[in-house]
Amino acid sequence: MSCFHLLLSVCTALILGVGAHAQAPAVVTPPAPVPAAAPNPNALVFDSDTKEYKAKPGDTEAPITFFATNVSSTDIQITALRPSCGCTAAQLPTMPYTLGAGSNVPIKVSMNLAGKMGLVTKSLGVESSVGFKSLILRVDIPQPTNVAPAPAIAHGAAPANSMGDRAKNIQIALNDRQAVFKGDCRSCHVDKGIGKVGKELYDADCGVCHDDVHRAAMVPDLKVPKTTRDLEFWRKWIAEGKPATMMPAFLQAHGGPLTQPEIDALASYLYQTLPKAPSATPAVQQALLPGARPPTAAPAPQKN
Repeated sequence: MSCFHLLLSVCTALILGVGAHAQAPAVVTPPAPVPAAAPNPNALVFDSDTKEYKAKPGDTEAPITFFATNVSSTDIQITALRPSCGCTAAQLPTMPYTLGAGSNVPIKVSMNLAGKMGLVTKSLGVESSVGFKSLILRVDIPQPTNVAPAPAIAHGAAPANSMGDRAKNIQIALNDRQAVFKGDCRSCHVDKGIGKVGKELYDADCGVCHDDVHRAAMVPDLKVPKTTRDLEFWRKWIAEGKPATMMPAFLQAHGGPLTQPEIDALASYLYQTLPKAPSATPAVQQALLPGARPPTAAPAPQKN
């Protein structure tokens, strides 16, 4: 092969190689997805967390209005209003309701006063795209003029008839602890907890009894343990309840509203949040019992 043909072959190979390289498709790496920003619970502001209403003799309804304001730069969707009791209703112009940036809306609440007197406290849960908010309603209801005065209340006792037919409801629960999941009671102990887990489920279904300052004497304060409480302790009592008390069984297999995963999540929240054992030693606890005599120190040895 002549030098000319050899040089021509080399040049042709170089040109073809460069052309093939130029025509190869470029590999494009897609950008990494940007994680969505967490909802800001402070974006939805209310004019008050608690509102009070003093009813007049003869009133059958207690109207209360909360104002919700969107202080963020984006829309907020209010998805549900969940009163703690069937005697209380709440409404927005539409549901779900889209609250534009910088705007506000009244949430109108009405409590039925039939059969109630004294100070009655209810709650209203507001679910939105930025989280859950619990609002408190307190209504002071006068005693009807045609009813004999109520007996005096012992110091520390709950206000008379503070929950309407409370004594009757307690007796029903003692006869059938699962009664709280039936009829009108579902609105307090089932409906408002649907779809919630952990803390939100506790606030919706459990706190209505255990955190109420006027709770029945047989309803324990969970923040004050009487024994050591591990994770299995919480699983057992939530799932199975406690016979001969008002504590119902929440597991579906026992007639309750919760699945096993919901029970596990609720038990985990309580185990991580609440004290795991009594704060005092048994000896100190015994000394604190009513009528107990305080421990005395051992006599000092006498010197000879």
